[in-house]
Parts: sequence; C-alpha cells; structure tokens
Amino acid sequence: MHARRSGDRSGETTLEQAIARFLTYLTAERRASRHTVAAYRRDLEQLARFAREKAAANADHRPAPARGKALAGSKTAAGSKTAAASKAAAASKAAAASKAPAARDDLAASEETAASEATAVEDLDVLLLRSWLGSLARTHAPASIARKVGAARSLLRFLERRGEIDKNAAAQLVLPKVRRPLPTFLDVDAAAEVMEIPGAETAEGLRDRAILETLYGAGLRVSELCGLDLAHVDRQPADRASVRVIGKGDKERIVPLGSHALAAIERYLERRDELADPTTGARDPRALFLSRRGARIGVRRVQALVQRYGALGAGRADLHPHALRHTCATHLLDGGADLRSIQKLLGHASLATTQRYTHVSIDHLLKVYDAAHPMARKRSPA
Repeated sequence: MHARRSGDRSGETTLEQAIARFLTYLTAERRASRHTVAAYRRDLEQLARFAREKAAANADHRPAPARGKALAGSKTAAGSKTAAASKAAAASKAAAASKAPAARDDLAASEETAASEATAVEDLDVLLLRSWLGSLARTHAPASIARKVGAARSLLRFLERRGEIDKNAAAQLVLPKVRRPLPTFLDVDAAAEVMEIPGAETAEGLRDRAILETLYGAGLRVSELCGLDLAHVDRQPADRASVRVIGKGDKERIVPLGSHALAAIERYLERRDELADPTTGARDPRALFLSRRGARIGVRRVQALVQRYGALGAGRADLHPHALRHTCATHLLDGGADLRSIQKLLGHASLATTQRYTHVSIDHLLKVYDAAHPMARKRSPA
C-alpha cells in the first residue's frame, strides 16, 4: 500500500471507478457475454459495498488520540481556558455557517459523505479480502465463494497490468475446495426415447423434435440453439451438413449436424410457416426455431420442453438442455472420439472442462466391468 495522509483521497482511483473500467474492458475488448459481465458486476459491487461498510465501521470504532499525563496547576487551568475558547470559536463558526444557503450545505455534506465512502484500490489488501471471505463463508456455498474470489483476482490482475497497483493481493487468497458433481447424462437408449416423444402431427411437435435432436446431436448450449438463424444451417451436401454457432464471447465455430438432427430440421422447416402471430401472421424472418406466436424461441421455453420430454421419455423430470450437451460429449467419448475433437465441437476454451467427461466414462466403464466380469462379482455364499 502507498503511504498517504488520512482523509486525503485526491488523485487516487476509487474501487468503484476501477470496477466500471474493468467491466468496460470485459465488454469492449474481451467481448464477454452480457451474462458474464453481469455476474462480474454483482460480485465486484458486493466487494465494494463490503469495503465501504468495513471502512465506516473502523471509523466509528477508531479510538480518540491518546493524551499525555494530566498537567498540574496553571497548565490545567490554561488548558481549560483554551478548550473553552475553542468551543466558543466553534460555536461562532457554526452560527456563521447556519447563515449560508442550505443548498451549499447539502452539497458540501454530500461531497464529504461520498469522499468518506469511496474506497481506493490500494485499500484492497490481503486482510480486507480475507475479512470479506470470512463474511461470505457464513452465507455462501464454496462454489459461489470461489467465483467471487475469481472476480476479485481478475479485477486486480487488470489493474496490476496497467500499473495502478503494485501487486495482486487476491492472488494470496486460498480458494475453498469445490466438489464438482459429475455431469448429468442419459444412456443411449434413454436418449433415443426422449428424442421420439414429440409428435409429428403439428408444427410445434416437429419443432420440438428438431430442438431435441440438435441439442443432443450437435451438443449446443441452450443459448446457442436459441440464437440460431436460418442462414446458420448448411444442409448441403447432406453428408457434410453443419451449423454455424455463435458461442461464448461471440466466438464462432462450425459444428457438424448428424443425420437424425438434419432430418428433423428439414421436416420442421417444411411446416415452420405455421408458427406465426395469430392476429397479424407475422413471424421472425431470421430465427431458425420459432415460438407458437412466430417469435424467436426463448431459453426458458426450451428448458421447459426438455424437462417435459425428459419426464415422458426417460422418467427424468430433472432433465435440462445442458444434460443433453453432456450426453452428446459422453457418447462421443465412449465411441472413441478424442478429447481435442470434443473440445472443438463443444467450444470449450479449456481442455480441463472437456476432461470432466473422462470421469463419467470411467465410472460407466467400472459399472460395466462390475456387472460383466466374472472376477469382479462377489461370489455368493455356498
């Protein structure tokens, strides 16, 4: 921390200013999604709020300056007279100040309050951050705490690279251990049953079948699926059909479409025009998947239909779109696909994310081994 006079905040970057610039950097330079930026904003504003409250609490409990030993005789009397004179001077100043316009008093008070509440980025030392973690531990799960620490580290790393702080104090924090559950997925038979539930009699049924087949066949995120346009689908030649996906950070990738997904999309497109506003007949001219009223289908609607078909087809009322993405990756890995290919298909930035599916496959392999190998089964007592 840099030495400074108490109460002198001039020339310093406040934490609030640093957060605003960091969020702008995420949006403009890193091209992070609005959901990512919103999550960073929530976590960092919580940190700024804690820092202000901590500073206010320290100010309230700050002890008065230590006085020397009491002086005897005339020194004590002189001190009393001086104190009385100071009080009289303060009273006269207060009376004079009361004659000033109220607007100026309000402005000065607000400026003083803002200055006292502002937190300089240099104030974010290890002690303050550890105190923040201690407060979070009482109300937040380890995964949430780890995410918030990551947000603080990213902010301070951003400031360190720009020379605004000497070192990243958050780098010294110890992250809580987070037990990541294995991804939820369906076996091959259950996945096939879910795909077959939507009916082919209506345009909505054909749309739902195409949505399920695309989520499972291409391993898309639900937001990626809802963002698909008609122009993103390349159906020719049929054996090389693909879809252009806009993923996280507006990164594009080309994902192949399997024969089942392609066939489902083509059947849906034949009756897509039936999905339109009942009053005006209007429909979104660009969106691939439409709602009943002709608008681009939303994430919540897709989540609801996946849950419904999961309950009907596989008895899994907890099924969600991301589980179909996990199912796609797991079945690819079981079928012999390498991790790098799966990483590229799913659009993972890190191979470590893709490696989670190896644990799923190993667990599945162990269950098959225990059930099938004669040396693995326990012998029944004679």
